[in-house]
Amino acid sequence: MAATLFFTPLAGLLGLDELPVTLLAAYGLFSGVAFMLYGADKAAAEQGRWRTSESTLHTIALLGGWPGALVARRVFRHKTTKQPFRTIFWLTVIANCVALAWVVHEAPLALP
Repeated sequence: MAATLFFTPLAGLLGLDELPVTLLAAYGLFSGVAFMLYGADKAAAEQGRWRTSESTLHTIALLGGWPGALVARRVFRHKTTKQPFRTIFWLTVIANCVALAWVVHEAPLALP
């Protein structure tokens, strides 16, 4: 739900030519990577194998993969209760959204 609420206005900004398609594509790419990483980490946790580091999960979220991470957390029921992971995750979401707002509002958009 939150991912949909995020991507809908982005698509609108794209339609108004206020957002480069490459930025929307980057969010889609990083979201897909985050989803796969969360799924792989959940499987590894269940099987006692090597895990994806929390710093990697947070970095992907910060770079724009947080919508995919949100979906993955719900689908895989993974990383939903552990603190301080949740707090750091939401801080990455806020930081990413603030950066996106700055880009949309202030930065010259020369990207295709």
